[in-house]
Amino acid sequence: MAFANLWKVLISDSLDPCCWRILQDGGLQVAEKQNLSKEELIAKLQDCEGLIVRSATKVTADVINAAEKLQVVGRAGTGRDNVDLEAATRKGVLVMNTPNGTSLSAAELTCGMTLCLARQIPQATASMKDGKWERKKFMGTELNGKTLGILGLGRIGREVATRMQSFGMKTIGYDPIISPEVSASFGLLNDSTFAQCKKGVHVVNCARGGIVDKDTLFWALQSGQCAGAALDVFTEEPPRDRTLVDHENVISCPHLGASTKEVQSCCGEEIAVQFVDMVKGKSLTGVVNAQALTSAFSPHTKPWIGLAEALGTPMRAWAGSPKGTIQVITQGTFLKNAGNCLSPAVIVGLLKEASKQADVNLVNAKLLVKEAGLNVTTSHSPAAPGEQGFRECLLAMALAGTPYQAVSLVQGTTPTQTSDPAMLPTMIGLLAEAGVRLLSYQTSLVSDGETWHVMGISSLLPSLETWK
Repeated sequence: MAFANLWKVLISDSLDPCCWRILQDGGLQVAEKQNLSKEELIAKLQDCEGLIVRSATKVTADVINAAEKLQVVGRAGTGRDNVDLEAATRKGVLVMNTPNGTSLSAAELTCGMTLCLARQIPQATASMKDGKWERKKFMGTELNGKTLGILGLGRIGREVATRMQSFGMKTIGYDPIISPEVSASFGLLNDSTFAQCKKGVHVVNCARGGIVDKDTLFWALQSGQCAGAALDVFTEEPPRDRTLVDHENVISCPHLGASTKEVQSCCGEEIAVQFVDMVKGKSLTGVVNAQALTSAFSPHTKPWIGLAEALGTPMRAWAGSPKGTIQVITQGTFLKNAGNCLSPAVIVGLLKEASKQADVNLVNAKLLVKEAGLNVTTSHSPAAPGEQGFRECLLAMALAGTPYQAVSLVQGTTPTQTSDPAMLPTMIGLLAEAGVRLLSYQTSLVSDGETWHVMGISSLLPSLETWK
């Protein structure tokens, strides 16, 4: 999948001016318009291949499906709640974010909320503004010597741990190995987890609203099981149900985790650089829904991606509309972990003309192949003894239960394919029948029991049907 035809990008949320400057300096046209309705957003996207948002713009399925030219959505920030990932993936639209840009600001807010809970700073401030002097009422507690449990040890969780340890806190981490979006759907802090906490526990949530079950939290606050809560995020934002916001032992913010000048500048710069590097073919980072594309930008892997797609095309010609299991086999040290990025490319070759989908690419290949009734497996075998480097590597694919199999390798940056020398006269005859001339022919030394034959031909073959 190439992005050389990505020309125009719409920025629909407030970002630092450095964002559009970097995009323009990188050769991209930039349109900037904020506070768009859904209909206005769709209209603006009709001549844009790229879209950059923060959290305000809702990139729904309706928007994605109506934006015919849209190829890439960039989220300047970590969260992706405002982008319909399933709809984007199905249409083959790449989604990127800036996973590093907001980490420090979110971590600092979490630490600040923890301090505010321990010393009741917001409540004391409100009391002072009300003309009161209530020293006894706002008796706090020290952080030193207390235990801090951290749910999720990603970039932000680790930054929080480092900072709170400087207060003398004992930190205990737990990583559920699921995404924040998934954990927010069922509530990690619920009846069961609150029951296992010490009475008087404090809760800070600056991640996702649904991670803490709001009904359970309210019960814990009322019963004293939870002495106080600090909330920067809510299941619904802004929250119409203000039961927790108005509770005297709850302090809250309107989702300020990434609301700093530094984040505005950093995220705007980061997402713009990602766009420019992607269009120029330099690199691809921050990918959310197509990890195979990241490998496609590596100069060493790129020819293998092209080769994998090329292998899928004759398989479709041989087998018609194949059903069952497609086996993708790699050989050699260099391809040891390449199966997951090469299999989507094989699928693209299989489906790009047979699928009703307008654009089958590395973003939506795995989703569409399941709907086509195919299962794709990957396996790896080591190189032959004595083989080293790229010459040891082979890529093969087969349709399970059939004689159809294709084996290829990359020599330098050129994909080549194996054949039986006894078949050469037959192949030359087939080329002549199709009106195609043989321009060159090369053969290799015998390697691992096989000889490699490479033919250069004058034009594309009109059909591969007779080559079965």
